[in-house]
Parts: sequence; C-alpha cells; structure tokens
Amino acid sequence: MNDDLKILSFFLCLIVVAPAIAQEQRSWEELWSQWSTAEDIDSEGWEDTFEMLTDLEESPLDINTATREQLEQLPFLSSQQVEDIQEYIYRYGSMKSTGELAMIPSIDYTTRVLLSHFIVCGERATTNRLDWSKALRYGQHELMATGSIPFYERRGDNGAFLGYPYRHSLRYKFTYRDQLKVGFLGAQDAGEPFFANRNGAGYDFYSFYAEAHRLGCLKTLVVGRYRAAFGMGLVMGNSFSVGKLSVLSSLGKQAYGLKAHTSRSAARYLQGAAATVEVAKGVEVSAYASWRKLDATLNDEGAIATIRTDGYHRTLTEMDKKNNASQTAAGAHVGYRTGGFRLGATAAYTAYDRSLQPDTAQRYRRYYASGKDFWNVGVDYGYTGHLFTVHGETATGGCGALATINMVSFTPSSELTLTGLYRFYGMKYHAQHAQSLSEGSRVQNESGAYLGVLWQPVRYLRLTAYSDYAYFPAPTFQARVASHAWDNLLQAQYDKGKCSLTARYRIKMREEDNDAGDALVTHTTHRARLGGSYKSGAWRLGAQTDWVYSKMEENSMGWMLTASAGYSYRWLRLTGSVGYFDTDDYDSRVYGYEQGVLYSYAFRSYSGEGIHGSIAARADVGPLMFIAHLSYTHYFDRDQISSGWQQINRSSKTDLELQVRWRF
Repeated sequence: MNDDLKILSFFLCLIVVAPAIAQEQRSWEELWSQWSTAEDIDSEGWEDTFEMLTDLEESPLDINTATREQLEQLPFLSSQQVEDIQEYIYRYGSMKSTGELAMIPSIDYTTRVLLSHFIVCGERATTNRLDWSKALRYGQHELMATGSIPFYERRGDNGAFLGYPYRHSLRYKFTYRDQLKVGFLGAQDAGEPFFANRNGAGYDFYSFYAEAHRLGCLKTLVVGRYRAAFGMGLVMGNSFSVGKLSVLSSLGKQAYGLKAHTSRSAARYLQGAAATVEVAKGVEVSAYASWRKLDATLNDEGAIATIRTDGYHRTLTEMDKKNNASQTAAGAHVGYRTGGFRLGATAAYTAYDRSLQPDTAQRYRRYYASGKDFWNVGVDYGYTGHLFTVHGETATGGCGALATINMVSFTPSSELTLTGLYRFYGMKYHAQHAQSLSEGSRVQNESGAYLGVLWQPVRYLRLTAYSDYAYFPAPTFQARVASHAWDNLLQAQYDKGKCSLTARYRIKMREEDNDAGDALVTHTTHRARLGGSYKSGAWRLGAQTDWVYSKMEENSMGWMLTASAGYSYRWLRLTGSVGYFDTDDYDSRVYGYEQGVLYSYAFRSYSGEGIHGSIAARADVGPLMFIAHLSYTHYFDRDQISSGWQQINRSSKTDLELQVRWRF
C-alpha cells in the first residue's frame, strides 16, 4: 500500500500546482464529451467517430474549399449550419480566420470553438480541381509509432496468448490540403503474435487507403479500405455514429458519403473502390464495390453462426476464427439537390461465401438475417430551410419488411430549436450495413418517438433536453417478450471566457427479465454530472463529480469525484487527472475521460471502490512530436482485476503509452 500511496501523492501534487503564463484552448475531446452519453461511449461506433475526429484534427479541412460532403463529415454540424457556412463564403469570399464563424448566427459559441479544431482558413484557389504536380511537391508525409507497456501480468500471458503483452501500431499518411490522403496502418493488440503463427506478415491488422477529392466531375474517389453512408443509414450506414444527445446539434443529419477507413477498428469497413460522380448540376451518383475477409464462428455444418468484430486473435481459439468467411458487397446511391431540397435512392447487395445461420433457438435471435444473399433498397429525402429542416428514409429488401425514420426540426430563431423524430424498424427487417439512431444495437425490432429541445437563452448558456420512447415488439437480449424503454435527459452548458460549467441529469427506464426469467421488471437508472473548469494563462484546472443510482430488483449507487489540470507553453503540453470512485456494482458504474496519445480511446468505466490517476506529456520539437501517457488504477475492494484470460492477480495496474510522430 505504501507504493500505491506514493503514486497517488504524485498525481495529487500535479493537480494542486498553479501559477500562469499564456492561454490554452479547450481540447476538442472535452467539448465533444458534452455531446456524449454512457451508451455512446460504450459503443464501437463512438470509438470510430473519435478516431475520425482525431484524424481530422491532424489533417484539418480548408473551410474555404471544403465541399458540402466534407463538412457533413463533422457530426456536430447540422445541415443548416453547413449551408450557412457555404453561403457565407459565397457571399463574402474566403474566411481569413476562424473568428469569422461568429458572423454566422446559426453557429453558437460552443460549436464555433469545437469547429475551430478541425478547420483552417487557406487561400481560396482559382480552381478546385486537384493539381497532382502540386500535391506531389507540397504534400506532407507523416509517420507515427505507438506502443503500450503494461506493468502487470495477465492470466493469458502465461502461455495462453500467442504473442507478447505489448500493444503497438505503425501509421503512415500522406496528405495534400483536404484533397488527397494516402496511408496505411499496421496494428497489434496485446497478446497477438507478431511475425509468427498466422501473422507471418507481421502485424495482425493492416489497413491501406487512398482518398481524393475534386478530380473534375469525379468529386470523391476512395481505394482500399473505406466507409460509406447514404441517407439516414437504413440501407448503407457503415460510417460513424452519433447518439441521442448529439442529434439535437446535428438535427438528425446522418449521411457522410464516402471516406477512407483510417481506424484500427476491424468492423464495418468495406474493401475495394468507391466513387462519387457529378453527372449533371445537382445530380450525383455514388457507387461502391467491396470484397473482404471476415472473422466468424462456424457451426457444425460449416455455416456462419456469428460474425466477430472485436478483431482479437490472441489465443488459438480466436486465431481459428480469423478470416473464416468472406463478404462481397456492391451498391449505388443516386442523389439530387436543388435549393434546400434533397432526394435520393440507395440500392445495396451483399453476399457471403458461407450461409448465415444464427442460433434462432435463442428468442432474441429469431429474426436475425439468415442465408447467403441479401438486397435492400431505400429512398431518402430532406429539406433544409431557415425555419424547418426535414430528413427521412424509408427502406425495404429481400426480407419483405419495412424500416423508416423521419425527423423534423423547427428553428424559429437562432436561439431555439425543437426536434421531433419517429422511427419504425420492422422485426423482420435487416440490412447488412445498416446503422442509424436506435435504442437497441440494431436497425430492427424497434419503433420509437424522440422529442428534443435546444435553447440558448443567453449567449453563453446552452440548454439541451430530450425524451425518447422505444417499443420492442419481439424479444430482445435482456427481455424474453415484448418490452419498452424510456430515456430522458436534461443538460446545461455555460461557456464564457475562462470558465466552463456543465450540469447533466438523465433518467432511463427499460424493461428487462427478472432474475427468475419469468416476468419483466423495470430497470431504472439515474445519472447526474456536475463539472467545471477554469483556465488562466497556461494553466487549466477542472473538477467533475458523477453520481449513479440503479434500481431494479436490487438497488445500487455509485459516484466518482475527479480533479484535472493542464499546462501548455510553447512546445510543451502537460495534462493530469486523479479521481476516487465508489460504486456498489457494475450497474452503478461511472465513466471518466482522460487525455492520452493520439487516436487513443480514452473513456473508461469504473465499478467497485478505488482511485484512478493519469499523467500525459506532449512535446512538439520541430517536425517531431513525442507523447507519454501514464495511467494507474488501484482497487480497495478486490485483490484481482477483470476475469478470464484478462485477469490480473493484484489490486492495481499501471500502463504506459508512448507515441512518436515525424512530419516531413
């Protein structure tokens, strides 16, 4: 315990030190976390969104030349805000600085600060067409290596894991403005073999991609691994996702078009080529073709029982499931825009080399997709005006079922937005690449209504509230019969000068099976958060408290108190945090954010009783960047952490992440 107290004291000393020198802008991760809820953070889609935003920060968009589709990639911008940005540039010429965003009434203060992390204001070119000679001459190369060192031993490290306990990756990227991006990624999870076993080529996961924009009538071209999303995602939505809270900021905007897959995520990407062509004024056609290997669990007949998306290949069992199946996909989207109106149609075809045969003996899998070949078609539509914004899509397919989602927003002034959304996903509907707003994890077996309000009564105060009701007509994972859920949230954000305050309360009620499995009971979860930060010169200090109360057949409660500090001066940036948590069980778990290395998913959940601290240091020296991130967790209520092959036979764990980047 003496060593643990020494480590805790070190973290506390970092938090309480204080004088000041220069100004530090709030990190986009801190701002973006205000648009996220617990379910968003738990989802794989959130991690993909996080990595996409990290990539955009490193290679920001030129606001003066960015296309509508590129701006729509930013999940916190609404269609109206995108239109207003482009209208401003058309009327008044190139933006000279991000401060001009204040001249656009629809973009509030917090959104302006967040947007400034992902855009630059360059000179407006005489032509938007990609100049290959300039690209090759003035493009920027970037090489990045990342490694993670655990100062503990997992149970699987004693022979079960095929590789060593270190996690590492290598990234290369070539960019020219926001018009050209080419790169590759090699990644290795802890425990996976490197240049051994079935990973004879080195890394367990590789990704290669190329993305180009404005090639004459060819607006976008992607080759290698990529993502695609059209309409509201009912047919093709294997792109990045947002949650219920951010729906109010984006006004339900979903489509992102085509984009290279730069993440280490092994799920939902396509592999091959795709392009968007402007065939006439206002008319665009996008088409894609893909073939890729999949990890799968096979049944006794050799059919696919489940498709694995975690990407782990640490043990012989996991390695035997690697690349067990393949998927072929092709499709197209035709879109027409005129003024504020939008109309489109999507068609998609997916085939597997083995038949899908889910275990339908489990009630919640009764209507899962089965077979080898699948097709879907959908129609999407929308209108963006100064008072009203409408988005929607209706789809069907070989399943013979229907799915539809429709949203309308009313904005009587720049300070107030009212949003209503209705969705119906048939219990038999399925699309292999669908991803859209839902209470469950699938675009299937759900109908729901969503009402939201975004109000800015004064310049620096932003009030957000939503209420979402969902009904599941068929069994779900935790309910053997039809059930429903009701989710409500109220949040207030105050941002002015050096001070920032956030208050949030959420109550969620969902019907689930009781312990005996013979009746439904309502699982009610209350979550509250109060946080604030203050910046003065080079220093930034913050504090946050989280509280959770879970009520089902048994009640439980949890809370966490966190203090943080940041220092930034010239080439050096330091951040640190320390927190104490105490929860009765996993249902009353709490969440916390910490700033680490680039592309790192730094949101964690905590249950039980313990402390967690972290320190991160970043140095930018000429073309080189160095980051070191040390995190430490100690539990007071247990002598082992986690379970299975991940089990650690001690009450504390320490991890060190190192990252170096070279730009040339």
